[in-house]
Formats: sequence, C-alpha cells, structure tokens
Amino acid sequence: MELEKTYNENCIETLHRMPDDFIDMTITSPPYDDLRDYNGYHFPVEEIAASLYHKTKKGGVVIWVVGDRTVNGDETLSSFKHAFAFKDADFRVHDTMLYVKKNPIPSDCGKRYRQCFEYMFCFSKGQPKTFNPITEPTKSAGQKIKAFRITEVGRGNVPDEDIGREIKSERKVSNIFAYNVGTSSSKDKVAFSHPAIFPEQLVEDQIRTWTNEGDLVYDCFMGSGTTAKVAHLMNRRWLGSEISEEYVNISKERLAPYLDVMEFFAAK
Repeated sequence: MELEKTYNENCIETLHRMPDDFIDMTITSPPYDDLRDYNGYHFPVEEIAASLYHKTKKGGVVIWVVGDRTVNGDETLSSFKHAFAFKDADFRVHDTMLYVKKNPIPSDCGKRYRQCFEYMFCFSKGQPKTFNPITEPTKSAGQKIKAFRITEVGRGNVPDEDIGREIKSERKVSNIFAYNVGTSSSKDKVAFSHPAIFPEQLVEDQIRTWTNEGDLVYDCFMGSGTTAKVAHLMNRRWLGSEISEEYVNISKERLAPYLDVMEFFAAK
C-alpha cells in the first residue's frame, strides 16, 4: 500500500489490499442511519469491523464516532449495534467517550431534550500500546490527602500510605470532550461543502492520545479530509478511503495548501 493517499473506493476494497497488522490507529465517523448523504451508500459494519481487526496492529485502536437517529420517537441504537459488531470482531471496548457539540444546530426535538452528543468508542486490539493523556490543572494541587475519601459505599478510609500525600498539579481530563461544530470547527471554508465534518480539535486530541509521530492513521470515510490534514500536520503517516468522488475532490482542494505534492491521491 502507498501511504499519504485517499483511495476513491469502498473502504472494504482498501482494507482487503492492506497487509495484516498494518494500522496503528483508525479514526472515522461512518454515515450511520442515513443521517449523512453518501450517495446512497450503505456500509456493512460487521465486515468493516472484522477487516479492521486484522489490519490493526496489536495494541492499535479504532476511534469510531457514531450517533443514533430518532424514528417515530424511538432511538435506533445503531451506536450500540456498532459496538457489539466490534466486540464480535474481537476488539475490546477500551473506552466509551462522548463527543459533545457546544453549539448544536437548533432543532425542534419535541418532547425530549436537545441532542448534542455522539458516542466516541475506543476499540482496542488488546491493551493499547500508546497512551499520551491530555491533562488539566488540579484545583487542589499541593494540598495533602486527608484521612477520608468518597467510595462506592460512602465515606471510607484512605490507605495509610496515601494519607498526607501531596495532590498532583495535573490530572487526566474526563472522557467527555466538547467542541464547537460548524464553521468554527475549521478555518478551511471548502471543508464545509461536505455535510458533516469532524472538528479538527477532536481529531488532534485523539491522534495525540493514541499515537506517536511516525505512526499510521487510517480513515475509512475520509470525507473532507480532516483526518489527513491533522495527521499530516502532526507528523503521522496517513491513509484514507472515500467512496464519493465529490468528497475526494473536496479533500484535494482542502489539503492542497498543506501538502507539497498532489500525487498523494490515487483515484480508482
């Protein structure tokens, strides 16, 4: 396989031509529940999950961003169906994160609260080999741990060895990630010719967490090219599949200012 290319084809075709144990990380958002216009393309999630398992290196991860449609007042639960498909393919569900939209599109949601999040599953092939956690300052940094803490059954004693230990200055962030969507999620105006783009910061945060420089990042549904752009700027190798020629052309135009040559795209 040649890298730094988006193949204009079904991702199943691309995956079948990859060697096994090839990818360090996949990050993608499939066109679930007809919520996105992919020219009528419907994808076999079970086959994709099985192929990704074989092509992912041991310790590699798949970040799968997916939500649910509400039909006649009933949520489809497609997100959970996808999760079980990846478990059936022998992936671990390493973490179930939330991608929260700070500025969701206004809508009349009837007798329910506004929908503002999607699931962001981290499926791993065994224990993840890389974890570079995003951290935040700890409000109680420098204070000493006292003799009590909250446990699942109420207040409990802190182990003797922890009493008096100084609280660290930083801690890992939670697994709920909030981002602006729409025109504030990228400076590349051409990207918004695609109906649903990733916030660039979402992709950057996940790539930084689960990979190191030089690792290979794959996107099954490359769309407007967000994964390719962010991976390139972060010194990761990348590879993509995109069945829509229209979207491939959008990503070509978008990536042109960031790449030295345009032979990075192979149309089939």
